[in-house]
Amino acid sequence: MSTSPPPLPLNRREVVDRYFLEHRAKVLDVAAFFDRVDRATPGDDATEDFRLTGLRAAIELMLDGEPGRTGRILALLSDTTDQPIDVAPGKGASGAWEGFRPDEASQGGRG
Repeated sequence: MSTSPPPLPLNRREVVDRYFLEHRAKVLDVAAFFDRVDRATPGDDATEDFRLTGLRAAIELMLDGEPGRTGRILALLSDTTDQPIDVAPGKGASGAWEGFRPDEASQGGRG
């Protein structure tokens, strides 16, 4: 049995046959994450966390049917400022930009 990848390009049916279950599991994982957030006790902050706002906007872009979803979602969640901040809020990246504005998502991301 060969372990080499299939020849490319795959047709649409072959892509779905090969990758559907993997991505079904990822969608269920995201849904479970939102369920956990909804069940959690509210924290000190009355506003919604910017990461959740960004993730919801990214999901909307995923479903808009337009090409280039990956790049548009990456741009949506990325900090595009070019000036360093004085003090980092933590040791690692948060995965979303706190300066994100939901109205920019409806316009296809930031430019």
